[in-house]
Amino acid sequence: MANGTVHIIGAGLAGLSAAVELAGSGRKVIVHELARYAGGRCRSYFEPALGLTIDNGNHLLLSGNHAALALLKTIGAGDVLVGPKQAEFAFADLASGARWLVRPNMGPLPWWIFSSARRVPGTRAFDYFQLGRLLLPAGDRRLGDVLSCSGTLYERLLRPVFLAALNTDPAAGSAALAGAVVRETLAKGGGSCRPLIAGDGLGAAFIDPALAYLERHGGQVRFDHQLRALDLADDRVRALDFGEDKVELGSDDAVILAVPGWVAPLLVKDLPAPKTFSAILNVHFKIAPPPGCPRILGVLNATTEWLFAFPDRMSVTVSAADRFLEAEREPLARQVWSEKGHLCRLAGRECKASRAGDALA
Repeated sequence: MANGTVHIIGAGLAGLSAAVELAGSGRKVIVHELARYAGGRCRSYFEPALGLTIDNGNHLLLSGNHAALALLKTIGAGDVLVGPKQAEFAFADLASGARWLVRPNMGPLPWWIFSSARRVPGTRAFDYFQLGRLLLPAGDRRLGDVLSCSGTLYERLLRPVFLAALNTDPAAGSAALAGAVVRETLAKGGGSCRPLIAGDGLGAAFIDPALAYLERHGGQVRFDHQLRALDLADDRVRALDFGEDKVELGSDDAVILAVPGWVAPLLVKDLPAPKTFSAILNVHFKIAPPPGCPRILGVLNATTEWLFAFPDRMSVTVSAADRFLEAEREPLARQVWSEKGHLCRLAGRECKASRAGDALA
C-alpha cells in the first residue's frame, strides 16, 4: 500500500467519491475546496425566501446507476433514496391533457414493448428496435446521426430522457453518452430503470454521510482553500500553490483534479476539456404535493420538463435552459406555477416562489 498523501482538488460529488474510495482503502487523503461547504452542484442549502432547505438542482438517479448506489452503500446511506418498487415513468402532455405511464418489465427481455398498456401511447414495438443502434460503438457521432430524432417515441420518451441526461438538444448530443445511458439502464430491463430521488435532500443523502465517513477514516477536508496553480516539473506535480501557503509534494504523493471542466485547463495547460456548457433551470415552490401526485413527472409542450414532488415542496427542472438566463424570475415562476397547477390540479392554491433559488445554473 502506498504511503503518500492523495490531495483531491474539489469537494463536489466527484471529489468526495474519490476521497471515500481512497480513505476506505487506507490512503491518507486531503480534500481542498474553494468554497466554505462541500457538495458543489450536489448539495442542499437553506433558502430564506422559502424558509426551506432545498437542493442545488434536482437530481434523478436510476437503479442502474451502480457507481452512485455503491457510494451510498459505502457511506452508510444505502436506503435513503425513494422511488417506485417497479420501473415506471409518468408523463403528461400539457397541450393535449394526455397522461401515460411507461412501465418496462423487470427482466432483461423487453416484452413490455409488445404491450400497449406499458409502452408509449401511439408507438409500435418495432419503433423501439432502433435503440439497438446505440449499443454499438458511436465514436464522435451525434445522436441525430444514429437515431431518427422525430416521431412519437422520440417526442414522448427519448427526447425528454436524453435532454435531461445530456443537457443539450439530443439530436446534437453525443451518441456515445446516450448509448451509455441506454446500456446501463433500459437495455438491462426494468430492474435497472427504477427512478430514484433523495427524498430528504442531496445533502442528507450524499454529502453529510460522505463527510462523516471521511472523518471516521482519517480524511481531511480543507474549506476556503483555493488552488491557484500546480507547480509542474519533470512530468509530475511538485507542489500545490494556494496563494498564502504552498504544499510541497513527496514522490509518493498524488493529486486528483475533481473540478469543473472549465477550471481544469486553467490548472493544466493544453488539457482537453469541454468548452461549451448549458444552464439548468430549477424553480422551487413551498407547497406540499397533492395526494396521488407522482414523485417524478415528465412534461411535454410546456416550459416545465420534469416536476419533482418532495414532502414539503415541489420543484421543476428545465435542461439546456440558456434561453432563460436573462429572463425575469417572477414572470417565469408564475408561468411554471400555472403549468404545475394544471398538471397537479392545484389551480387557485397559494404558494411561495423562491426569489434567490429559482434559477440555478
